[in-house]
Amino acid sequence: MTPADFRLSARARSMKASEIRELLKLVGRPSMISFAGGIPDPGLFNVALFQDAWREAFSGPSIAREALQYSTTEGYPPLRQWLADHMTSLGVPAEADNILITSGSQQGLDLIGKLLLDKGSAVATHRPTYLGALQAFSAFEPTFSSIDAPQPVGDAAARLLYLVPDFANPTGLTMSRAARRAALEQAQILNAVIVEDAAYTALRYDGETVPPIAALDAATAGSIEGTRTLYCGTFSKTLSPGLRVGWISGPKALIRKLAMLKQGADLHTASFNQMVMHQVAMAGFDTQVERIRAVYRTRRDAMLAALDRHAPLGVRWKRPEGGMFIWLELPEHIDAANLLKQAIRRDIAFVPGGAFFPDGSGRNTLRLSFSLSDEAQIEVGIFKLCELIGQQGLARAVSV
Repeated sequence: MTPADFRLSARARSMKASEIRELLKLVGRPSMISFAGGIPDPGLFNVALFQDAWREAFSGPSIAREALQYSTTEGYPPLRQWLADHMTSLGVPAEADNILITSGSQQGLDLIGKLLLDKGSAVATHRPTYLGALQAFSAFEPTFSSIDAPQPVGDAAARLLYLVPDFANPTGLTMSRAARRAALEQAQILNAVIVEDAAYTALRYDGETVPPIAALDAATAGSIEGTRTLYCGTFSKTLSPGLRVGWISGPKALIRKLAMLKQGADLHTASFNQMVMHQVAMAGFDTQVERIRAVYRTRRDAMLAALDRHAPLGVRWKRPEGGMFIWLELPEHIDAANLLKQAIRRDIAFVPGGAFFPDGSGRNTLRLSFSLSDEAQIEVGIFKLCELIGQQGLARAVSV
């Protein structure tokens, strides 16, 4: 039988496969140079720390039983406290009860959608924005508007402002302090909640650190309890994506509601995974972040340099201060989805930019990830990609 043979919900019938998830199937091909998924380099995982943490989780009968047992929905208390201290260090004074552990920050987005969105609710985002957020929120059948064109107060007012303020996926851009304050003011006017997706915040390579929106909100409100920002964090880009451990930080009233929703989703994030992540975070979070920053900074610089050397006229990009991505704008006549088909035949993968726009526009854009490839692969891959773009009738590059 096929899906068409079943009486699926309207929501399920409207779902589309993620272009990124489909592209990830190509990464394992030995000859493929992938600039597609925002995937950490597995060679940088601190395997020894995880091995030590796994041994610690089974170091005695009592702790082993805890690791193998059901747990509270809110999460493993020591990990929640570590995260509360971490948030406090970022300028968001938090307690453990301000933290909900999630199965990756992607689950956090889904829970927030359930909490805030009804059919027809307005979501304001940057365009383009993270595909996973569009997928998570689209299940609740909202309308999408641009953060740069505020909705009027009333029924059409946005309930949710979704922002990736640091090294955004997919553009790599960072919001200034002034832009973050403006977003807070806009949310105040609209009586909306800000969802601050901080997946890449730890991956800053240069430039001045800007406080999280949640920190600016807490400073204005006087405490986290008076804020309207839900901060979504994750260990996926720093320690390990495979254990699927993320968190939401926010006022206790919203965290309690989100915990109720999580109960209906999966009861709680895996106890063993949380305990292991807590041990690894305590033992080496800062050291690991410094290590991966150094490697990814080098790869970012290698990709920027290769684009400077090889990109044809009319291709535009900006230098990200951190994260994993460089966003390319091609001449309007080039369709990046069609370009990808040709690139795959040359063993090059990237993500067409249209996937990051709610309305499917941006067909002449694409996202390049530099996290998974070394400098030699980046040079070869960018040369091949730019050669292919050049065959579309271009000549030399302009970097902005």
